[in-house]
Amino acid sequence: QVQLDESGGGLVQAGGSLRLSCAASGRTFSSYVMAWFRQAPGKEREFVASISWSNGRIYYEDSVKGRFTLSRDGSKKTVYLRMDSLKPEDTAVYYCALKLTASTPYDYWGQGTQVTVSS
Repeated sequence: QVQLDESGGGLVQAGGSLRLSCAASGRTFSSYVMAWFRQAPGKEREFVASISWSNGRIYYEDSVKGRFTLSRDGSKKTVYLRMDSLKPEDTAVYYCALKLTASTPYDYWGQGTQVTVSS
């Protein structure tokens, strides 16, 4: 079983920055993938960014490229999502997710952390 513990959400003005953290605990494998998704009110959950633990490959959703930066601390099994130049449309509940291999679905999810960007 895997547990994901998120932190770092909050309220920020447009143009500001926040950093989200997600720490994984429990059983994981060397090929797991960690990701961030977000869900705005009335919208479906969408992919934001992901990182492969085996090779460090990172993917970003187009609207966050150049503004969000995903990084990791391998010793802590923690990923960080640095969000700069935030826009009101970034307002959402952000969820950390993990899948055990690149070809499996995201089976493990955090509780979500609210990010609100005021204009």
